[in-house]
Amino acid sequence: MDTLRSFGGISGFPKPNESDCDAFIAGHASNSISVAAGMAHGRTLLEEDYSVLALIGDGAFSGGLAYEGLSDAGNSEEPLIVILNDNGMSITKSVGGIAQHLAQQRLQPQYLRFKKFYRRFMQATLLGSAIYRITHDIKKAIKGTLLPCSMFEDMGFHYMGPVDGHDVAQLTKLLRDAKERKCPVLLHIRTVKGKGYLPAEKNPDRYHGVGSFSVETGEPHAASGANFSHTFGEVLCEEAAEDRRVCAITAAMEDGTGLAEFRRRFPNRFFDVGIAEGHAVSMAAGMAKQGLIPVFAVYSSFLQRAYDMLIHDVSIQHLHVVLGVDRAGLVGDDGETHHGVFDVAYLSSVLGMTILCPSNFAELRTMTRHALYGISGPVAVRYPRGGEGEYTADAGLESAVTLRRGKDITLLGYGTMIDELLICAKLLTEHGIRAEVIKLNRIAPLDLTAVLRSVENTGRVLVAEEVVAAGCVGGRIAAAVAEHQIALSGLALCNLGDQFVTQGKVSELRKLCALDGASLYKKALEVCGHGEETAGCAAV
Repeated sequence: MDTLRSFGGISGFPKPNESDCDAFIAGHASNSISVAAGMAHGRTLLEEDYSVLALIGDGAFSGGLAYEGLSDAGNSEEPLIVILNDNGMSITKSVGGIAQHLAQQRLQPQYLRFKKFYRRFMQATLLGSAIYRITHDIKKAIKGTLLPCSMFEDMGFHYMGPVDGHDVAQLTKLLRDAKERKCPVLLHIRTVKGKGYLPAEKNPDRYHGVGSFSVETGEPHAASGANFSHTFGEVLCEEAAEDRRVCAITAAMEDGTGLAEFRRRFPNRFFDVGIAEGHAVSMAAGMAKQGLIPVFAVYSSFLQRAYDMLIHDVSIQHLHVVLGVDRAGLVGDDGETHHGVFDVAYLSSVLGMTILCPSNFAELRTMTRHALYGISGPVAVRYPRGGEGEYTADAGLESAVTLRRGKDITLLGYGTMIDELLICAKLLTEHGIRAEVIKLNRIAPLDLTAVLRSVENTGRVLVAEEVVAAGCVGGRIAAAVAEHQIALSGLALCNLGDQFVTQGKVSELRKLCALDGASLYKKALEVCGHGEETAGCAAV
């Protein structure tokens, strides 16, 4: 466990290639019931014998996919068990003391034993079966009126709960009973998030996805310091104080996206929709249509769930919805399920979308304000996890800016990758190669004026970006160079290729993917006719 969430260590999420005990990879929410339904179908059709259980938290129950899975799984009549782990973080409290009391009575061991005996005894004869059906229908009608479980039973599940999730003996008996039913069963358990570790019990949100910390005190080993998320929240608060149209939306990530202070100061203009990114985008579209300025702060990898809404609800009507795309690029220890390496491709395909890429806190402030008031239609401001690098100048209002002049090779990048390119350029200077460094602040629509002028002058170009190869900015630049019939003697598109990247510190992962300054320097030497090919870059 000392390697958890570290480079070369084990993942922070279930992962089948790490252990046979991990049935399926888990890195996004609300999908476990749908996956379990598929596994149950596989078991039945292949005539195999094993139990299928889906574990889902109450937070994930705020996502629409969970209800799609419930509806289909319940209707399928496939034997499976859904365990709803309710730790009080998202689902509202139970309705009424009577409902909870009756639910607890239904789960007494004596009651369960009697119920099994009664069912077997009554179904032994035709008359008994008829009586059982009548009494069962009456009981079901009463239960539907008094207990908070009718929704699940309407979907085809036998509901059991709520029950104390920390009572292992009782849980074991209930799971055995659920297995014997040979039908879809939903077991609702109540737990305390972080139970057994006092710091986690007191601050459950803080320990939701925790990094390295002192077990004795509960304090993190590394100070968090300033970061892009907090800066984004600050500037949003500043603008909201001046403009009552500015609203903030989150999908169950209030703290992670830096919106805690916004919620405190402007509670009426803060909306946490739960794990429902598609709904968040559609709601933002409705708000924009009525004259508000909605800002949806969301992790890049989670925004993927809202792609359809970006096109149909926002793009077609060219509505002014602002996206704060957090965790863009490599995110570090969360690994392949959380790296924000697809948004450049899918956001660039949304017609009318403007994509801004700040390289530091100052540019994030400038670009956020520009996104709110200086641009029409949908706007995405994408920024990485963590803090800024060495480059701290503010050129946020320019579409592209030349940071260094040179004549031998053009180095292009955006966001915090510009820090690695500046290191690369410095190393090239020591080798006698003068590199021109251009920072792209707006990658959609792409302003190629300065880029094409530079490439025509140098005849060589290297583009570095923390995204997958498909749909990368470098591909568009290469196409534009060819379209303008500019002769090149060297071209390198340095990105993540077609691989999913493991977990580790961002610095470790950049080195692994040949996107650190030293690796880019070696690739640039190759483009200029020196050195050997470096893994991670495609040279033409």
